Amino acid sequence: MKQLPIMQVLPDLKRILTDTTAAILIAEPGAGKTTGTPPAFLDEPWLAGKTILMLEPRRLAARSAAAYMASCLGESVGQTVGYRMRMDTRVGRNTRIVVVTEGVLTRMLQSDPALGDVGLVIFDEFHERSLHADLGLALTLEAQSVLREDLRILVMSATLDGERVSALLGGAPVVNCPGRTYPVETVYVPGPDKIYPEIAAAAAVRRALAEQPGDVLVFLPGEREIRRTEQELASGGLPEGTVLRPLYGQLPQQMQDAAVAAAVPGERKVVLATSIAETSLTIEGVRTVIDTGLRRTQVFSPRTGMPRLTTVPVSKASADQRRGRAGRTAPGVCYRLWSREEHDRLPDDNVPEIMETDLAQLALELALWGVPEPGALAWLDAPPAAPYAQATALLRQLGALDAGGAITPHGRSMAALGAHPRIAHMLLRAADLAAAPLAALLAALLQERDLFKGPAALSSDLTLRVEALLGSGSSAAGGGADPAILRAVQRESRNFLAQLQAAPGGPPDNISLSGLLLSFAYPDRIGQKRGDGAFLLSGGRGAAMREGQPLARSPYIVAPGVDDRAGQSRIMLAAELSEQDLLKHHADSLLEEREVYWDSESGSVKARRVTRLGALILKETTHERATAEETEHVLLKVIAAEGLERLPWDKGTIQLRQRMGFLHALRADFPDMSDAALCDTLDEWLAPYIHGMRNLRDLQRVNLTQALENMLDWNSRQTLNREAPTHITVPSGSRIPLDYSNPGSPVLAVRLQEMFGQTDTPRIGGGKIPVLLHLLSPARRPMQVTSDLASFWQGTYFEVKKDLKGRYPKHYWPDDPLQAIPTNRTRPSK
Repeated sequence: MKQLPIMQVLPDLKRILTDTTAAILIAEPGAGKTTGTPPAFLDEPWLAGKTILMLEPRRLAARSAAAYMASCLGESVGQTVGYRMRMDTRVGRNTRIVVVTEGVLTRMLQSDPALGDVGLVIFDEFHERSLHADLGLALTLEAQSVLREDLRILVMSATLDGERVSALLGGAPVVNCPGRTYPVETVYVPGPDKIYPEIAAAAAVRRALAEQPGDVLVFLPGEREIRRTEQELASGGLPEGTVLRPLYGQLPQQMQDAAVAAAVPGERKVVLATSIAETSLTIEGVRTVIDTGLRRTQVFSPRTGMPRLTTVPVSKASADQRRGRAGRTAPGVCYRLWSREEHDRLPDDNVPEIMETDLAQLALELALWGVPEPGALAWLDAPPAAPYAQATALLRQLGALDAGGAITPHGRSMAALGAHPRIAHMLLRAADLAAAPLAALLAALLQERDLFKGPAALSSDLTLRVEALLGSGSSAAGGGADPAILRAVQRESRNFLAQLQAAPGGPPDNISLSGLLLSFAYPDRIGQKRGDGAFLLSGGRGAAMREGQPLARSPYIVAPGVDDRAGQSRIMLAAELSEQDLLKHHADSLLEEREVYWDSESGSVKARRVTRLGALILKETTHERATAEETEHVLLKVIAAEGLERLPWDKGTIQLRQRMGFLHALRADFPDMSDAALCDTLDEWLAPYIHGMRNLRDLQRVNLTQALENMLDWNSRQTLNREAPTHITVPSGSRIPLDYSNPGSPVLAVRLQEMFGQTDTPRIGGGKIPVLLHLLSPARRPMQVTSDLASFWQGTYFEVKKDLKGRYPKHYWPDDPLQAIPTNRTRPSK
């Protein structure tokens, strides 16, 4: 093996793992950690002949690392060094180092929690923070804690917060190793075309081939962009001897090996790669990197209810990793197809997948592990509570968990498939119906980007995509299908069938089952027609199709593709579901119940017997009559929801409520008269007075005055009449009503002449509260507002008198109001 920088720290790392059971290795790019570290431990006494597992996030890196380590031992893959990944395993009886990809480690832990044949588990490139890496580390830590105290754990990364990981691993030592890189010049080349990065990438390739020596590595977000860039470059303008090599995860292994290998003499290689070339790979001969600054990542999609690949900008850390690919074997150059200002706005690191993806698969794995809540395990970042609760609710709906949260036998079968729980449930149900090939096609379609492009993509009908898949490649492309996505869907469909261990057989012969199969995966997205292209989904949300969709006429649909960005969801993909299939195959989910409800159109309480599927009413019988108790309960709920305005408040009742509210502010033994308090206690004070009533008209007969008075006992009523009177008798002999609309300051509106001779302001509330006097003119217009009548007579009265005497000369305006005769006439009678 080459003398790589990692060799300098391996003695320290060996010593640490001899003395303790966990360590962290921070090794810069080019240090050789991926291929240099595992073989160094093969002869350690504590390993005792057991296996070393290394989790490698990417399939290409896993195969490449295994092949390089095997070659350094003079062997082929499958002898001392092997690998395990989905649909591809190369290990033998004597294999001691096994490189595994994501999901495989989880399956190994679930089948053997103690990892009895394993002595060391290595988590490589842990900084990528994939969901399976976080889950794998959490499960391995518990296995070490509970079952295997001798199991060693090594976390490796080029860029990582070592202190946080060290704390997670119980204070594990951190070893730092320098890398072996050469200087790389960074050139920012902002391009005008952000929608089609392949155009900018192709232009940058031509520039790099003219300006720089050596081979070129181009980072593009996905296979589609790689193909388009390849077509753009193949159209001309490349120097003689230039070869184009695509590099992405689904590429055949021979083509991946050709991309990684050194170019033959006389040729210059241009590697068009996804993020799989970002870490753990050295591509021989690369001196120039061209970075579009984009990557594909899995995020939870509300449209499909599953993780979905989407294109996002890279982080600064990822951009630096890509830049470093140009300096692995010699000085290099990195062309970044964005501006320096755009670079400064990039996030520092990628968001951990556990924080933004769907957690249904994680929740299923934890249930299979026997952990009801994620808090029972140790995490670098714990799963967010709300998405996790949503995930467990879905698993219960799919039959994977029982009511107590424990995994069911069906849930175990779902977990064994390793697919997303929605897809696993659909595949298992489809197998029972001998429809596995169709279910596999549907699963693959949902996992990839839309098969259709151009005008054909406007159709919401998913079965048209299935028909395109079952046609020839050329005819499908002519119908608007993207050939690259078509190939990817067909390939993934075969993988799903292999997971199900179902024979591929012939093509599906009954596409009309598409809606039924999709309803197994999306029981929360079964839609019932409302009209005008609108549907009510079984999960309770409304959704609508674009205008002109034939599916809009279907009584029932399943909508796996829903855009939740608008107020009402837009249905992007759907399939028709027959009512017969719905009732037959979802019988266990149907709920039959008698329902008493408020009919807003008639303004009355009605009863019916309904058959429900979630929010959908499939059958309804209205020949029911609600009992008096049921009606009373619904009426009270309507009043509480719509407000007390539904009740017949007349002037006297309003004043009574205000008087009681006035005394509540002064005395704790008086009931609270606020809207909220009255709504909360409707069953106590109102229920006896609406018994037997059925509709809004009946409510107008409620005796509210009696209902409110009966909230008080006899003593409290006496207190109410004494301390919060309805009227006050003024000096003229008139009984003037009090206005309690402001309970803090009740108002007595009285003509000024009627108060002659009274010295003090009237008081209520047991003498605690002076009323607010609105002293009126003879025309009953407010002339003065006061709560201090004595002060008014002494001063302000004489100013008011001057004004009023001129305007009302026939009325009585004495010089001494305290000695004058009060009157409710123009002048006092003799």
